Amino acid sequence: MDFFFIVPLLALITLLIVIVFALWSKHKTEERKNDPSAPKSALAADGSAHRTDGTEQQS
Repeated sequence: MDFFFIVPLLALITLLIVIVFALWSKHKTEERKNDPSAPKSALAADGSAHRTDGTEQQS
């Protein structure tokens, strides 16, 4: 194998891995958004302004 063949191949494999990870992450995010039992973010307009996990926020 030539050096000029390996570098583009590694770049394409890396790009493919990043795209697959992004699609998987998008799928998990959409699942969570569509789950009515998932807790709302404290930053959401309809979310609780207080944390419920027992930890305090550091400012």
